[in-house]
Amino acid sequence: MSLTYEVRTFGCQMNVHDSERISGLLDSAGYEESNGADPDVVVFNTCAVRENADNKLYGTLGMLLPKKEANPKLQIAVGGCLAQKDQDVILQRAPWVDVVFGTHNMGSLPVLLERARHNAEAQIEILESLEVFPSTLPTKRESPFSGWVSISVGCNNTCTFCIVPTLRGKEKDRRPGEILAEVEALVADGAIEVTLLGQNVNAYGVEFGDRGAFAKLLRACGEIKGLERLRFTSPHPASFTDDVIAAMAETPNVMPQLHMPMQSGSDKVLKDMKRSYRASKYLGILDRVRAVMPEAAITTDIIVGFPGETEQDFQDTIDVVRKSRFAACFTYQYSKRPGTPAAEMPDQLPKEVVQERYERLLAVVNEVAWEENKLLVGTEVEVLASANEGRKDSQTDRLTGRAKDNRLVHFDVPQGQDAPRPGDAVRLRITRAAPYFLVADFAPGGLYEVRRTAGGDAYDRRQLESCGVPGPGESKVSLGLPIRVKSGV
Repeated sequence: MSLTYEVRTFGCQMNVHDSERISGLLDSAGYEESNGADPDVVVFNTCAVRENADNKLYGTLGMLLPKKEANPKLQIAVGGCLAQKDQDVILQRAPWVDVVFGTHNMGSLPVLLERARHNAEAQIEILESLEVFPSTLPTKRESPFSGWVSISVGCNNTCTFCIVPTLRGKEKDRRPGEILAEVEALVADGAIEVTLLGQNVNAYGVEFGDRGAFAKLLRACGEIKGLERLRFTSPHPASFTDDVIAAMAETPNVMPQLHMPMQSGSDKVLKDMKRSYRASKYLGILDRVRAVMPEAAITTDIIVGFPGETEQDFQDTIDVVRKSRFAACFTYQYSKRPGTPAAEMPDQLPKEVVQERYERLLAVVNEVAWEENKLLVGTEVEVLASANEGRKDSQTDRLTGRAKDNRLVHFDVPQGQDAPRPGDAVRLRITRAAPYFLVADFAPGGLYEVRRTAGGDAYDRRQLESCGVPGPGESKVSLGLPIRVKSGV
């Protein structure tokens, strides 16, 4: 019988995408995904941006120790950014770990696991620079109808709070032809939504000397037939240029959504962070995006409690949040990370001050997001039905999906109507708003139209394959016609 595995991911979208690579590698090496049963191999793909990532990993490793003692053949591997940072510290703190690998050598994992079994001792391999671009590795995509495509790895910025450049290295850009070929292959496999990934996507092209490369890439992706939704994350405000804004507005499959980390609304704090832009520039970018994409939902990241942050600095952030009208904010308490310049700065704030400011910011963020969501009540949206975000609750039996602007929508399936397949598009009318999601109930005047898509076809194929039924040699691509249309009167 094949050995089984489970991959657990801590961190950002880049980590999620890396985990798809890890799963693909293990599948190619003859392992099988455990799907809930006790696995023979557990792989942790880790983040190192915040302190709670460390605590979560070592806490989880501690909980696995009794299983390791009961079954010495169980293998535990730790990879990703925390492995790159801590290296042999992991084996000191958790000597029952079998393999430690870094961000630059994911492809070594199957060999390291085999070597650890053969030698009956832990294996650690950390490379200091990238040897093979991760996109050349096999991938096992989590979703059959959407996918991630890395356009670059690493980062050339020097933000004082961030350890990512140390762990991921300097920016390395893929050539446009390679990226487009991967996107086309995903679409041919049934994906209708693709997200371009990079630590700083709008710096793409710096390595091969084309500052307009990212805007060109967006436009080129717009020419790919069958690609319905194109997203990207994350851009840096300092290098966000008008040619990218124009490409967003003029490329039909680029979604009306922008996630652009702000981190702080205080010019003083931004300077201390070495973010190389100020609040006025950030707000100016939002104004220009909304001038050509009024429906765009804008989200951001904010850090509270950076060293030296005063009450006035915090109020500056609150002011920018209110002016920016964010659809959502991912808010974080500053975490002191060894190896970053910010960790050595004076005026580190007490935990209770940071917590109190965090709670005040969260209240404003939720207030603004709720006000923005309420503006959508009564409007029509097209939602891509989700496979992994599931039903909202058993009482309402609502389904869940993402609108074009990436807002989460819980929706009702009218009695007597077929539910959409995950990956199908559903046209709905919003009936209620909350800070973190929208609701579309099929009340009088309601709307429910389902459009079958190639993404739904891909979901069906995967379901058949998971049951051991071979898929058709050549899949039929949907024509995009509505089925079972019913509108309220």
